[in-house]
Amino acid sequence: MRCGILLDSAPEPGRPRRLPWWRRIFRRDAQRPLAAGSRPAHRTWPRPRLTLPVLVLALAAAAWFARSQLSEVFTFTQDQTGDPKALHPTAVRGSSQAPGHRAGAAFDGYNNRYWAPATAGPGTGQYLEADFDRPVRLRKLLITSGRSAKADEFLTQARPSELTLTLVTSEGERTTKGVNLQDQPGQQSFDVRGSDVVRIRLPVDAAYGARSDRRTAIAEVEFFGRQ
Repeated sequence: MRCGILLDSAPEPGRPRRLPWWRRIFRRDAQRPLAAGSRPAHRTWPRPRLTLPVLVLALAAAAWFARSQLSEVFTFTQDQTGDPKALHPTAVRGSSQAPGHRAGAAFDGYNNRYWAPATAGPGTGQYLEADFDRPVRLRKLLITSGRSAKADEFLTQARPSELTLTLVTSEGERTTKGVNLQDQPGQQSFDVRGSDVVRIRLPVDAAYGARSDRRTAIAEVEFFGRQ
């Protein structure tokens, strides 16, 4: 009342109030006041006419040409995330077999019966072979070496120390993998990868405890993978 200063700090009529700096950053429309009688412009996206159909066709064409790679990616994911299943051959045979120790004894699910070749000794070149009626994807091989998984029976016959695994595809292509076994009773596991496999051969390359009165014995062979 004494100094004459207005107590009301409101802006003068017709003059816009200046916003704080932190509000002006996010409000661009507040920086430029609109003229009387005008409206703010609305931003609209152009409606796609040919862009969307062309994009859909391009993606469909890319998926068609990359279908083999996508199939491999899907199969790889299944192999990495899923557990391999037992693969049962439809036919088995051996290069030769001793009386009472046929090739089927190595694939019957019992580790107290075994296959042995007809002649005694290291059995070099003798083999087991298994066929599948449909192509399989092999992932794991289990071998029980010797005549039995029991320790007191294990050393009574020769045991294979080296095998050359041969995989045959439905197109006749062959791939080989060396397998080295420990001289111990029980199952031994090996990671073996093969696709489109219809036949597997396991020749003996060397043996432990080979003698003229012993035969190289394999108690059990098991395959795991997917059909």
